[in-house]
Amino acid sequence: MEQTLCQLIDFLKEKMPSLSVIDEDYGQLENIEDEDTDMYPLTFPAVLIEEAQTEWSDIGQLAQKGTCRLRIRLIIDCYDDTHATSGTTQAVRERNEMRHQLHQLLQGACLGTDAPLIRKSSKFFTWKHGIKVYEMMYECTVSEMVKETRMVQKPSLRVKMGVKV
Repeated sequence: MEQTLCQLIDFLKEKMPSLSVIDEDYGQLENIEDEDTDMYPLTFPAVLIEEAQTEWSDIGQLAQKGTCRLRIRLIIDCYDDTHATSGTTQAVRERNEMRHQLHQLLQGACLGTDAPLIRKSSKFFTWKHGIKVYEMMYECTVSEMVKETRMVQKPSLRVKMGVKV
């Protein structure tokens, strides 16, 4: 599964150079104010990726196919005043364009997966300090095979000794 994550990070790094951070999601946003937590600083705009869950089914011969859910969060610092009379509603349009660009890149992308990424849900919310989060859930199909290893048991030798009289 980590291979999919690495390919996704590299893909977005190439296609969206305007992103300041593209990383695995390990709680950076939730710990943004925690000075005691040792993390790289979160700069904006950022994309955080989490492989939320994979449901596996057996397909035979030690192989499995799974439906993987990926949580992709586009995080943008938006201190801009965007009320109707401020004249800065262009910032809203720019954020939506970035969100749309990210979705266009991800929807249908095959990045080390058996089937393309398909968006299943999305929600947008505001975080502390004027941070806007665009969260999208994507699904894809992955497979994994275990190579069978067999243990060979060494034959044991028995020696029977007897004395004939």
